[in-house]
Amino acid sequence: MSEETKKTSESGPLEEGKRKGPSDLIIDIEEMVGAGVHLGHKKSKGHPKMKPYIFAQKNNIDIIDLQKTAQNFKEALEFMQETVKEGKKIFFVGTKIQIKDLLQELAEALKMPYFNKRWLGGFLTNFPTMLKRINYFNDLKKKMEGGEFEKYTKKEKIKIEKELKSLEEKFGGVKEITELPKAIFILDLKKDALAAKEAKKVGIPVVAICDTDADIGLCDFAIPANDDALSSVKYILDKVKEAILLIKK
Repeated sequence: MSEETKKTSESGPLEEGKRKGPSDLIIDIEEMVGAGVHLGHKKSKGHPKMKPYIFAQKNNIDIIDLQKTAQNFKEALEFMQETVKEGKKIFFVGTKIQIKDLLQELAEALKMPYFNKRWLGGFLTNFPTMLKRINYFNDLKKKMEGGEFEKYTKKEKIKIEKELKSLEEKFGGVKEITELPKAIFILDLKKDALAAKEAKKVGIPVVAICDTDADIGLCDFAIPANDDALSSVKYILDKVKEAILLIKK
């Protein structure tokens, strides 16, 4: 890559002392290279729809065009900023074991709902039923914390505690949700394709990290990037956090 293509920003570098605004987010290509954002899968595993985002192949590995990643990422961040500015929620989904802690940390910092366990089929397409389960979980938890089950037998309390644990696993990240989210961010589009398909069915815009093996047609805002390396995912999530916190301030 030439020197002039190493850094990209619609607004250019920030003037010294100027407070960052929504259009001032800088996506640095050198930083992305350092985080391994450009490293895709083997060419044989590539999805045909990702071909426009492939810069080259090296040792039979697809190399993602980071110029296109930077542009797409910026558009996705600005969409997410607009969503938050309107007071709407973004639903974060990442069920891959190695990234679930990163996802939870980000979502909790931003006070957004999230799933980092196995996707619950029908969560979006059968939302009224899921909401009843969430309300039941919250009510059960409130009663437990309020000591309402102290009069129960030991066996009965153990049964309730097991149920609470199971419900916490399923709904802990969405316990405060009261309506369908207005956008969904998926950390691995291939693994959580079902979440994207459900979002499409109910008209929720999808933002997603798309590795070279993903069906990019499942999302509205694609971020072509390595979704396996922690360093790559962390780079993207850090930028998402920065963008949203700018709006929340």
